[in-house]
Amino acid sequence: MPSFPSYRPRRLRRTEALRSLIKETSIEPGHLIAPLFVTHEEGRHPVASMPGVSRLSVEAVVEEASSLHALGVGAVLLFGIPQQKDRRGQGAYASDGIVQQAVRAIKENKPQLVVITDVCLCEYTDHGHCGILTDAGEVDNDATLELLAQTAISQGEAGADIVAPSDMMDGRVAAVREALDAADLSGVAIMSHAAKYASAFYGPFRDAAGSAPEAGDRLGYQMDPANSDEAIREVWLDVEEGADILLVKPALPYLDIIYRVKLETGYPVAAYHVSGEYSMLRAAGERGWLDEEKALLEAAHSIRRAGADLIITYYAGQLARLLGG
Repeated sequence: MPSFPSYRPRRLRRTEALRSLIKETSIEPGHLIAPLFVTHEEGRHPVASMPGVSRLSVEAVVEEASSLHALGVGAVLLFGIPQQKDRRGQGAYASDGIVQQAVRAIKENKPQLVVITDVCLCEYTDHGHCGILTDAGEVDNDATLELLAQTAISQGEAGADIVAPSDMMDGRVAAVREALDAADLSGVAIMSHAAKYASAFYGPFRDAAGSAPEAGDRLGYQMDPANSDEAIREVWLDVEEGADILLVKPALPYLDIIYRVKLETGYPVAAYHVSGEYSMLRAAGERGWLDEEKALLEAAHSIRRAGADLIITYYAGQLARLLGG
């Protein structure tokens, strides 16, 4: 490297045109995935802990998905809120479940829009855990796999392009892949929550979906925030089992994990800018404590810079507008 004064980095920072010329990291609307909550209730129902986010009826979710598609947003990710919950989460894999209805409606209206569906039982179980509970109150990993596979099949048959297992059961990617292939749904891709941490940043999501555990916690199956090598072991298991996209969740507290996953696997990597990250930024912006738009762009660039190919964010629409989508 030449030394000062022959090399002056500020030469290329003097104008917006020069800064744009050498920008290393870019974000396009097509890199964004918008999570949407679908409910049987009519209309739009704001989520108090997530200003700007609502639970949407099937009709409203089609309207929202169409608007996002017009902005160039790459995909939507659907979470369902059923009318009734039970011990086995039957609403997750019912052929007429709320997510299945929403997938069909979106695909009928916007067939070219990529639709991703969450594969988990927590929104559908009355106990709020991500799988079947034993008599001792523990999640039965292997018994849960069959229901996750059924969920993926029902969503694939409804028209989902990608299914996203978020439960963190061991072996669930292999179970889902085998089930999809056996059901003649081999074209349905899997975006696995490969490194999903037991995070404090999920609180607003659980408010929106009504999915907080009735008792206990999810420390027994989601990852310890202190661990990074374990994340890489989890990721490689999902690769070996047939995952097509690897997801790290949350995003900003785990930029190092995003970087390692991309560097060590070379696979497509998604990062979930989760509800708590969204709500913190939104609240600080509303109070005037920071410039929300500038902070959002900075956060999004940091996620991309770390190695994420895709960003799942509740800011997808707003970010696409800022990017000129």
